[in-house]
Amino acid sequence: MALTLQHLIVPYAATIAPLTGQDSQLPALPRLARLLARLEQQETDAGDEYSLSPPHERVLARALGLPTTDGAIPWAAWQAGERQQACAWFTPCHWQASMDQVTLQPPEDLDLSEAESRELFEALRPWAEEDGIALQFLSATRWRAVGPAFADLPWASMDRVAHRQLDAWLPNGGQLPQARALLRLQNEAQMLFYTHPVNDRRAARGLASLNGFWISGTGAWDGQALPAPQVAAGLRAPALRGDLAAWAAAWEQLEQDEIAALLEAAEGGAAVRLTLCGERSAISWASGLPAKPGVLLRLRGLFQRQRPLDLAQLLSQL
Repeated sequence: MALTLQHLIVPYAATIAPLTGQDSQLPALPRLARLLARLEQQETDAGDEYSLSPPHERVLARALGLPTTDGAIPWAAWQAGERQQACAWFTPCHWQASMDQVTLQPPEDLDLSEAESRELFEALRPWAEEDGIALQFLSATRWRAVGPAFADLPWASMDRVAHRQLDAWLPNGGQLPQARALLRLQNEAQMLFYTHPVNDRRAARGLASLNGFWISGTGAWDGQALPAPQVAAGLRAPALRGDLAAWAAAWEQLEQDEIAALLEAAEGGAAVRLTLCGERSAISWASGLPAKPGVLLRLRGLFQRQRPLDLAQLLSQL
């Protein structure tokens, strides 16, 4: 009987910030090094930091059997189990305008309550309905949008735009006609939210306004999906904030938890797979040698002791 594969996906295993040199924030990760020493490197998902879908979303989509079209992985439809209509996520957020750029602050950093989010949701809903979009409230930080507008509509992932300049990520309505109505709805939401009482109350408390929403997870889903692998979430928030000290601390926690568990499984003979994802690329490793020590395993261990793994150099490839 085939062993059940244990697959761990690690988003933001590397960041755009350099990981080598005197300022490296990468902690010692002996369990990760031991785990990689037991596994065989498999495929590499090579890319760059300008793709609409980051590497960890592409890897997860392939593992689930979902479409992997850049910027059009149907996360919203898949999460809803929606097989008939195209969906998207609307994420309320703060668009921070300065002299020469606009950056996006995601809702998890804005102390957004469910009551505030519901008020803004209800304000936007009739405007969306005029464009043939049905809105559904999921949580304070996420609303689901359903309608034909989201079929074959690429849009950058929230993980691409959080805390970053938006200019490069907004669709070009001239080149993508199906995005025009949604770009207009985003502009209407900015005007609608600007004068909303929610933001008056937030301003009185010294909080940033909720003055827009971001679109992501667009597309339709055929209803077919494979079992979901495990995704380690701890590195995401500090990586997006650019907080390398917190990112390093999250790596140490990951080393103690998910990596330790996967290492124990591998040492026990289980079939395991590890995929480390950066902001450009992803690399996968999987069980490839027999669990019981043999001549080949001993020779491999000797070779690896002669060539210690440089984790910083490895992660720089991501």
